[in-house]
Amino acid sequence: MSEFRIHHDVNELLGLLNVRGEDGAEVYIDLLQKNRTPYVTTTVSAHSAKVKIAEHSKTPEDFLRKYDELKSKNARNLDPLVYLLSKLTEDKETLKFLQQNAKERSEISANASSSTTMSYSIPATSSKMSMHELEELRKKLGNVTASSNVPQSSEVIRKMLRDRHNKKNPTQPNPVFPNWVYDRPALIGDFITSPTPVGDPVVAIGTMPLAAQEQALVEDLLYVLIGVDGRDITAQPVLGRQSRSFIVDPSLDMSIKELVNRILPVASCYSTITRFTEEKSSFEYGQVNHALTAAMRTLMKEYLILVTQLEHLHRQGTLSLQKLWFYIQPTMRTMEILASIATSVDKGECMGGSTLSLLHDRTFNYTGDSQAQELCLYLTKAASVPYFEILEKWIYRGIIKDPYSEFMVEEHELQKEKIQEDYNDKYWDQRYTIIQHRIPAFLQKMADKILNTGKYLNVVRECGRDVTCPEAKEVLYTLKERAYVEQIEKAYYYASKVLLDFLMEEKELVSRLRSIKHYFLMDKGDFFVHFMDLTEEELKKPVDDIIPPRLEALLELALRMSTANTDPFKDDLKIDLMPHDVITQLLRVLAIDTKQEKAIINAEPTEVSLSGLEAFSFDYIVKWPLSLIINRKALTRYQMLFRHMFYCKHVERLLCNVWISNKAAKQYSLHSAKWFAAAFALRQRMLNFVQNIQYYMMFEVMEPTWHIMENNLKSASNIDDVLCHHTSFLDNCLKDCMLTNPELLRIFSKLMSVCVMFTNCMQRFTQSMRIDSEMKRLTLEHGTMKGSLAPSERTEDVEKKRLASKFLAEHIDALQSDSGFEGTISKFDSNFSTLLLDLLDKVSIYSTNDCEHSMINIIYRLDFNGFYTERLERMAIERSQKSAA
Repeated sequence: MSEFRIHHDVNELLGLLNVRGEDGAEVYIDLLQKNRTPYVTTTVSAHSAKVKIAEHSKTPEDFLRKYDELKSKNARNLDPLVYLLSKLTEDKETLKFLQQNAKERSEISANASSSTTMSYSIPATSSKMSMHELEELRKKLGNVTASSNVPQSSEVIRKMLRDRHNKKNPTQPNPVFPNWVYDRPALIGDFITSPTPVGDPVVAIGTMPLAAQEQALVEDLLYVLIGVDGRDITAQPVLGRQSRSFIVDPSLDMSIKELVNRILPVASCYSTITRFTEEKSSFEYGQVNHALTAAMRTLMKEYLILVTQLEHLHRQGTLSLQKLWFYIQPTMRTMEILASIATSVDKGECMGGSTLSLLHDRTFNYTGDSQAQELCLYLTKAASVPYFEILEKWIYRGIIKDPYSEFMVEEHELQKEKIQEDYNDKYWDQRYTIIQHRIPAFLQKMADKILNTGKYLNVVRECGRDVTCPEAKEVLYTLKERAYVEQIEKAYYYASKVLLDFLMEEKELVSRLRSIKHYFLMDKGDFFVHFMDLTEEELKKPVDDIIPPRLEALLELALRMSTANTDPFKDDLKIDLMPHDVITQLLRVLAIDTKQEKAIINAEPTEVSLSGLEAFSFDYIVKWPLSLIINRKALTRYQMLFRHMFYCKHVERLLCNVWISNKAAKQYSLHSAKWFAAAFALRQRMLNFVQNIQYYMMFEVMEPTWHIMENNLKSASNIDDVLCHHTSFLDNCLKDCMLTNPELLRIFSKLMSVCVMFTNCMQRFTQSMRIDSEMKRLTLEHGTMKGSLAPSERTEDVEKKRLASKFLAEHIDALQSDSGFEGTISKFDSNFSTLLLDLLDKVSIYSTNDCEHSMINIIYRLDFNGFYTERLERMAIERSQKSAA
């Protein structure tokens, strides 16, 4: 059981018990993980646990009856549950708490039921009920009890199974026996009960001499043993799954009657087996049950031969009642075992794997009784033949041929073409799934390998290549499970190698992943510089005004004019303008496999107009079977990382443009303003922050994690390992880049917004000062060169002054006093410092509490000279004081 499963189960249990402890589920999870063991420790003590619960129970008979019923139905994990319950009976405190919790829950359910209206109206107690009302009430109650207690008829069950199969396989309907097979009971070979006796004896058997009574009873017993009523022994009608009982003439001599009653259980077993073989041999109950009934019929032939021989002796007059009892005894054990198995299969409604589990358990339970074990082994081998035929086709060729839905692996109709649009791993995880109750007990440990073996071969078959395991041998059931386990493991290793070699060598999976890394993780620096230079103006437009073919052309140009031109898969890179910003995309990723997934995916795009930069992303064309690894879910994660880093690169370019503007503005009067030094310092702090964040993400998160994944892929033994390593790589990158923590992401987004607003403000200030200086220059030149200007030059000079005045008028709001500029820069500085401190503080908390030690590198890089250390320590002290208070 995985750590996540333990965590989920503990939380569910705490919720059901209404436990709200301070420590939460973590304490219990740690205890469970420390004390769990891979060995089964409950099978030995199941009997003592059952006795202990019965001793503590107020109604031990009911408990034991229920246990035997579940045991007869082959209920899985019954003994571990009983063992757990026995341990709970020893813990008085837990028992008291459970009783209190049960009392509260019963009160809540009672209140809820009292608030709802009854479906049956009962007359008021004050008034007398008429006979008609009483009869109506009796009918209603009778219908309710009948519907819940009376088992369904065989015909109804067969129709239900047939409809279920036809719904699942409409093109391959089940074959059906003609109606006369079921309408003629004489063909079954079981007792035909009639309301009147077969023949009325002229003389009561009790009045006959003892020898005559014995001879008459021998003849009756020989009939009863093959399913035909005798004169003095008649079969009772059976309801549902009851055992057959018999009525013996009460006037019979007691000594003879006692001996007859010892022999009659054989006839009862024969009736049970006959009814079972007739019913379960129908196509609706599957091939395993059909094979089991065929094996039972083979054993029944020996029994019928014995009865025929006894009848021959009777005709010769040499068969007495004592001899009949002597000859029938060796067969009694066989008949009891067969009837017991038939009853258990019938009660448990077993089919396919569950039937084999029951037979396997019976075989092992009879250890020490060689005859009984040999009998059960014969039945298990015979019943497992059709199941193992399906298994062989699955593990050797990757084909499922399971017409009656008996095999442990079930196929679902999913199209591999949709894997590129699907945000889930549905194809790989849900195309073929394990059905737990169909797994035979002796294959439980190998279930995952069996599933994966067929899946691996099936993927290669989907690519048009016919594969067959070269070491394919017939799989047979034995008590030594190592025999068929070895066959399954050989098939598994072959299938793993075939698919892995196919993906790694023929489909060049690692080269594909490297190609994706070049673009989505931005490790081709010259390509991105060239691409951002080409698309800068285009991406500033609203997303609705952008022409995608133009962006595609610019992308093609950037690819051809950079080192990316050497990438053989560069043509698979495409432009994608997303309908939502990066935060919404993050929510879409986090909502995968949750209840909110459908709502988020189908949500309308945001009404706020996005710029091309906010909507821009790359996409990548991946074809089958590489789409199993690089599926839509993985590509979405790559897009998240790319959009995050692309925006950081955009902010860095904006800050660098401010630096260029600041260098150029030194020639104007801007450098004499008081706020200029503060703005220059703030711009440098912002640039330092953005560059260090980018360095951290690229060289301390993505590159090391990529190298770990690349090394792991070299040692991967199957495609599931590849999927696991690739998913782990993406998850670690998203987590360490702060994309899976909404709180950190919100602070980081605000910091980026402050940086962008600061750059816009600085550009306006610089532009305004440039215009002001240009106005002064033009005025000076106009005054000194007025007399020497030609008419055309004077016209051009007037036009320049007009345009400059217009621009100055448009930016008049920005041209405020030095004190206004200083206040604006001070506000930017305050906001940036507050948010940065908040980010560093939160990173420090998460890296300490959640053991995310890689995130602490952000603090080391941004606080390299201890500038923020004192304030961070002060915030930590204040936080500890608050928690202590």
